Amino acid sequence: MQLIDIGLNLAHPQFQRDRAAVVARAQAAGVVQAVLTGATVDDSAQSLALADGRWSWATAGVHPHHADQVDGDALRRLAELAQDPRCVAIGECGLDFARDYVPRSVQERAFDAQLQLAADLEMPVFLHQRDAWDRFAGILSNHRHRLSGAVVHCFTDGPDVARAALELGCQIGLTGWVCDDRRAAAVRASVPVIPLDRLMLETDAPFLSPRDLPRSKQASSPVHGVSLGRLRGRNEPALLPWICRAVATYGGHEPVDLARATTANTRRFFGLPDLPEIRTVPCPTPC
Repeated sequence: MQLIDIGLNLAHPQFQRDRAAVVARAQAAGVVQAVLTGATVDDSAQSLALADGRWSWATAGVHPHHADQVDGDALRRLAELAQDPRCVAIGECGLDFARDYVPRSVQERAFDAQLQLAADLEMPVFLHQRDAWDRFAGILSNHRHRLSGAVVHCFTDGPDVARAALELGCQIGLTGWVCDDRRAAAVRASVPVIPLDRLMLETDAPFLSPRDLPRSKQASSPVHGVSLGRLRGRNEPALLPWICRAVATYGGHEPVDLARATTANTRRFFGLPDLPEIRTVPCPTPC
């Protein structure tokens, strides 16, 4: 069974000391490819430098938390980064009205500018949206007809927003948020609404570690032979099989079917190469 992580922040400082080990654990878990997320111009450049074009590729964009950094120079640098064949999308870009680290008007201008850039470059977009759907959808709809594709990454909303995103022609990325009993009710209700050919999987590592991982440091998974308990707190792409199983449960799918569909969808969307099917052990069962 093959899985692809579409949202891995491998350039994050939390991975600075053990990036090679993180990738090795992911590969042992059956995560055969990954897309590294760019959150600022400098972070995008670092993600591209880490992408090898065999196991990993990258996006180039500016997260709404850093939208005040988007000016003419930043857009020129993003356009240059996007020329690298390892760059497969513009983003992470969008709107975040949940935290409002940057004024909303500034977020909106930065989002619009990056969508325009993606349309000009004929590239798909990797999108972020929190508590901003109406404005997000309004801005995106102005560009959607010119974009080669759009994925709403780390989707956390309910079925109504899921249907609206699908009507806009978006793909939807699901994370370990679905494993969180405290706040996952809305997204769990959305999973059955999302067709398999519009769904992707991601960890958003090192963030959003699945909250239902075993607490015992001795608890292990046959998938990657490491203690799941020891991975609590810092998310890793090796935990994507855990997320796959949870999403399959709430969507009424077999994990292997979900893995096959999301992997094919992800390769089609980002233009990643096919790989020979490999034999791995099944996804772990959430406790």
